[in-house]
Amino acid sequence: MRHVRFRDPAGAVRHGEWTDDGVRFGGETYDPDDEAVDVLAPTEPTKVVCVGLNYHDHAEEQDSELPDRPLLFLKGPNAVAGHGDTVTLPAGKERVEWEAELGVVIGEQCRHVDAADAMDVVAGFTCVNDVSNRDDQRVETNWVRGKAFDGAAPMGPVVADAGDVPEDARIRLRVNGETRQDSSRAKLIFDVPTLVEEVTRYLTLEPGDVISTGTPAGVGPLSDGDRVEVEVEGVGTLEHAVRTPE
Repeated sequence: MRHVRFRDPAGAVRHGEWTDDGVRFGGETYDPDDEAVDVLAPTEPTKVVCVGLNYHDHAEEQDSELPDRPLLFLKGPNAVAGHGDTVTLPAGKERVEWEAELGVVIGEQCRHVDAADAMDVVAGFTCVNDVSNRDDQRVETNWVRGKAFDGAAPMGPVVADAGDVPEDARIRLRVNGETRQDSSRAKLIFDVPTLVEEVTRYLTLEPGDVISTGTPAGVGPLSDGDRVEVEVEGVGTLEHAVRTPE
């Protein structure tokens, strides 16, 4: 099942099911492309825990050594954007890039979770774009300006049940219809159970929190007016636009 948060034509926030026929709730079926229906970010996380350099090929293109443990950083709730949103990029930056990622949505409050039990606390998976301001990321150590600006974590459009997302799920990103990233969940250096174990060793995760698992090779710069699609097999396709302020 694919779970979706949306605002119906009356303005009420609903939790429905995304099907091939539309978004279903309460015996009604809504067209997600209808302007009167607003597809929201599929969860309201207290935090997004992101993983850096979790694909060999991305580490190579960044000219970085492979980490010996997951490289973690945080994005706050301010960074969350939803399917169909337009993300305003930081002004005056030369290079802000896309990063397609598999997002792990946490289903219950948890701490000190063993890898063997990790999937018990996972509600499902979603698509994430880890939008990255390289200008500032390259000159700071905590990456707040580089990674945690408003709208820097578009996600959605749904949370898919974990069993519906293959272990080798394909992950692709398109910009203006052209494929720029094409990889697989199977190529993660640190897999989902390992990441859940590592994160919960240090942080309590709350229901709705997201672990964004890292991006493969193919990152590149965004420009004003670009339309981005992040597709994860078994989840669907997150679509959003970007704009640069004048």
